[in-house]
Amino acid sequence: MSDNNASLNWFRHAAPYINDLRGRTLVIAIPGDALEHTNFRNLVHDLALLASLGVRLVVVHGARPQVNRALAERGIDKQFCGNTRVTDRDTLEIIKAAVGKLRFDIEAAFSQGLPDSPMARSALKVISGNFVTARPIGVLDGVDLRWTGRVRRMEVKTIERALEQDALVLLSPLGTSLTGELFNLNYLDLAAEAAQSLRAEKLVLFREAPQLQVDGEDVHELSIVQAEQVAERVASETLSCAIRACNTGTPRTHLLSYARDGALVQELFRREGAGTMIYRDSYEVVRRARITDVGGILGLIRPLEKQGILVRRSREKLEAEIEHFTLVEVDGTAVACAALYPIRDQEGETVAAEIACVASHPDFRGGGRGAKLLHHLERQAGALGIDELFVLTTQTEHWFIEQGFQQVAVADLPVSRQSLYNIQRNSRILRKHLSAQNSRL
Repeated sequence: MSDNNASLNWFRHAAPYINDLRGRTLVIAIPGDALEHTNFRNLVHDLALLASLGVRLVVVHGARPQVNRALAERGIDKQFCGNTRVTDRDTLEIIKAAVGKLRFDIEAAFSQGLPDSPMARSALKVISGNFVTARPIGVLDGVDLRWTGRVRRMEVKTIERALEQDALVLLSPLGTSLTGELFNLNYLDLAAEAAQSLRAEKLVLFREAPQLQVDGEDVHELSIVQAEQVAERVASETLSCAIRACNTGTPRTHLLSYARDGALVQELFRREGAGTMIYRDSYEVVRRARITDVGGILGLIRPLEKQGILVRRSREKLEAEIEHFTLVEVDGTAVACAALYPIRDQEGETVAAEIACVASHPDFRGGGRGAKLLHHLERQAGALGIDELFVLTTQTEHWFIEQGFQQVAVADLPVSRQSLYNIQRNSRILRKHLSAQNSRL
C-alpha cells in the first residue's frame, strides 16, 4: 500500500471519531515538564488541529519544575507534606511569577501566524482569567499548608461562553478566595475538577511515560475497578487523578506521553490508541445484534468471504437472520461477531445449534474476545435448553478444539443438517456438549 493510500485509509478510519468528538469538551492536563520539552510545539499544533475540527478544549497546566528552579535560585527550601507543596508567603510570590510567565508563554505558543506552522492562518483564540474560586486546604497531618488550596467553585457559565466562541480556555494552577487571597493549586486536582464541572467527554493527562506498565507489560485500557487494583501496586499521580475523574462522572480519561509526537491525535482518532485509557462505563460490551448493525457485520465478514473462509451472505440474508447474531462492541464499534443457529429435527423441535459466521477485526485479534463471544453463545444455547453445539470450519479447527470442541464426522450431525452439508467445501465438523458446563452457569 502506498503512503498516499495509507494516509487516506487512516483519515477514513478516523472520520467516525472526529464526528463523535465534534462539539464535545476535552480537558487537557499538561505538566510543567512538558512545557519545556521539545515536543511541546507539536502538541500545540495538535491541539489547534482539534480545535479546528470543532472540539472544545480546556487546557490546564502545571508549573512544579519551574517553581522548584525559581526557589533554588532564591535559596528558598521547597517544603512538601507528602506530595503536596507547603506554600508560605515567599513561595507564593515565586509561584505567582512562575505561573504568570508560563501563562503568557503558552498563549504565545498558540499564535498561529508563523509560516512554518501546520495550523498557519487559523484563528484560535486563547482565553484565560479568574475562572477558579479556591479555599485553603488547612492543616494536613499536623502541617499547616498555608496558601496551598483546593478548588471551591469554577465559573462554569463563563468558561462555557468562551468555548461557545470557539476559544481555547487556559486554566493556571492558581485560584482566588472569597476574601481576595490567592491560593496555589495542584494542576491535576484542578484538571479533574474542571472535567467534572464542565461535564467533559474526556480528560487527557500528559506525563513522560506512554502507557502504564504492570508486571513489565504495557496496559492500554482499564476499567475503574481494574485501575484501582493497579493503583494499589503502582504509585502514579496521574493514575490517581484518572480514577478520581472517572469516579466523579468523566466517561474516559487517557494517560499519554508528552514526549511522543502525535500521541494525542493517535489516541483520539485510532482504535489502538497511544497510551492508557481508564473508562467509567462499558467500554467493551458483548450484546445481541440489531438491524442497524448489519453494516458493521458486513465490514467484518466480507474480507473473510473473499478469502473463502466464510460462506458469502447477502445483505438481505443477513438482515433476515440478524436475530441470530451477537457482537463484541468496543467504544461503539463492532469488532467481532458470531451467529447461533438452532438446528431442528423433522418435527420442528430444536435438537442442537450451529455456531457460524465467526469474524473479528484484524486490529482486535488476540485479545480473548473470540473466547468471550463463544462463551456468550454457549450461555444463549444453554438458556434455550440446547445441549449440543456444532461448528463447520475450514481454517480455524484448532482454535475451536482449544475451546473444548472435538472433531466428528458428517454422520454425527443432526439429520436435518446433514442434508445441507457442502461436500465441495469439505469443512471440518466439530462438536461440543454443554451439559456439564450449563450446570455451572
